[in-house]
Amino acid sequence: MDIRYQKPLGHTQAVFLMVAVALLWSMAGVVTRQLESAARFEVTFWRSAFTAITLILILPLWRRNRAAQQAGQAKTSGRSGLGRVLNRYWGVVPESRAFWISGLCWSVMFSAFMLALTFTSVANVLIIMSLGPLLTALVARVFIGQGLPLRTWLACMAAGAGIVYMYGSQLVAAMTASEAGVSSLVTGSLIALCVPVAASVNWTVVQRSQTQGATVDLVPSVLLGACLSSLYTLPLAVPFAATTADVAWLALLGIFQLAIPCALSVVCARVLKAPEISLLALLEVIFGILLAWLGAGEQPGTNVLLGGGVVIGALFMNELMGWRSRRGTPRIQTLTAQKAQDHMR
Repeated sequence: MDIRYQKPLGHTQAVFLMVAVALLWSMAGVVTRQLESAARFEVTFWRSAFTAITLILILPLWRRNRAAQQAGQAKTSGRSGLGRVLNRYWGVVPESRAFWISGLCWSVMFSAFMLALTFTSVANVLIIMSLGPLLTALVARVFIGQGLPLRTWLACMAAGAGIVYMYGSQLVAAMTASEAGVSSLVTGSLIALCVPVAASVNWTVVQRSQTQGATVDLVPSVLLGACLSSLYTLPLAVPFAATTADVAWLALLGIFQLAIPCALSVVCARVLKAPEISLLALLEVIFGILLAWLGAGEQPGTNVLLGGGVVIGALFMNELMGWRSRRGTPRIQTLTAQKAQDHMR
């Protein structure tokens, strides 16, 4: 049975699943600090390559019960035999603009995040990434006309204030150190900024696709993103210098820090609004800084901890205040399932 025909996730289930996704995403920093000799682009290549391999293996299982319905859901007349196979088992939809845009966004996020970690601290990268909710709210409002309640705007502003407070303390510390430290911080921060920009476009594309009732499954766009990231970092990664242990760590990231949680995050995007997704994804900042502190000795300062507390508070209050207002309101996935059931009767 197609995922869209199964019992949809409830809002509470989607929230907790997104929290688990944020926890898995947060492993990247502490694992990267365990690497011995892998170079910058090699780190990105191996992680993306293992992500692609994992998705190539699990997507056919994800889609194995769709075969009976696939022919009636997708346009296949203009596809070659290879195109039909790719769509049947991996969900590749070459005629969908949303599929390609989302895949490109994933590739930017995959590459920029790991590359930024090789220039600056885990805290700096995660803090820059947390600009996502503000950018997503703006993009979603401009391009799909998605109105936001006052509580979400206030949560975005509070989270943004906490992020600025944390990042400001890190920047001041770098400026009092060496010139090389400032250069590394600025370079890493600019690269890291590509992540929330791509993420805001990505979540909005997924949301718009579901709103319009599109039958395109955007989970395979994660596979496309991993393949693209692998392809354009491979020439920069050779000659390889990673040890066996490095490759094992990066395989762990590819499977459990990217492939599985990114696919699940797209499922959550069918239930949660784009700004909600980005706000919950902010938990990656807190989890990531904590794991880097405990597992790699990157101890955050008091300012970082205080700013993180503001972010967590904003997330909690937004969800608590909106809990009652969401009751009885059909979500995108619920409406899609209802339409499917009506069609099957």
